[in-house]
Amino acid sequence: MNPHAAHPISLAALARSLWLHRQLILQMTKREVLGRYKGSALGMAWSFFNPVFMLVVYTFVFSEIFKSRWGGEGGNDSKTQFAVLLFVGMIVLNLFNEVLNRAPGLIVGNVNYVKKVVFPVEILPVVATGAALFHSLVSLGVLLMAFAIFNGYVYWTAALTPFVLLPLVILATGIAWMLASLGVFLRDIGQTIGVFTTVLMFLSPVFFPVSAVPERFRPYIMANPLTFIIEQAREVLIWGHMPNWAGLSVYTAAATAIAWAGYAWFQKTKKGFADVL
Repeated sequence: MNPHAAHPISLAALARSLWLHRQLILQMTKREVLGRYKGSALGMAWSFFNPVFMLVVYTFVFSEIFKSRWGGEGGNDSKTQFAVLLFVGMIVLNLFNEVLNRAPGLIVGNVNYVKKVVFPVEILPVVATGAALFHSLVSLGVLLMAFAIFNGYVYWTAALTPFVLLPLVILATGIAWMLASLGVFLRDIGQTIGVFTTVLMFLSPVFFPVSAVPERFRPYIMANPLTFIIEQAREVLIWGHMPNWAGLSVYTAAATAIAWAGYAWFQKTKKGFADVL
């Protein structure tokens, strides 16, 4: 196999690659998750306790110290309401940020895979997304348990959460393909992404509702790719409303186009990885 040969970039080729390597993706994702806690006394239990600790901290700090209230929907002023709403935003934010922060170093940190021309290095960003998604799902489970404890019930619409998160997963994977490639040729990308994701956190409606943003700044917040997903996640998890299916459809179409572009860029530049590394 010629490492400098052109690689297929069609959407069909992308789908075929993911399907053919699905077992490898699952195995590597599992290894990625387990490897994070290797050597620790509690092992995988940390994936559960970390979000529990964070939710406890959010609840204490924002309800007892800052005495924050979200306001708006339903007029609910319970002490835990702000913490739960914030936690939903953090789940979405952490999913996106973890993928982006890891992406620039995926190829550089796996040179041994690049040297093996038979190894499909295009699955590495998918594996990183899968690992981030696993931790997000664990945090989601913690959120639902906390919501049930605080309120005595869980809305059935919570079952629609995967449909809300799917477009963001597609988008994050597409951007990860592009960043993984750029990280090989431009090593400063890793530092830049760290700054970008920090700014993104404060420009996302994690700590505040969109309605609290002054009208003249609201278009900038709405342009944030996380805003719509965070708002829709709160609709199905906290308020018990149906998601905006039309909006999710448009978002999914745009995310798929970006993912395809990211995959095409990765495939076009892949033949140069071995030379640079």
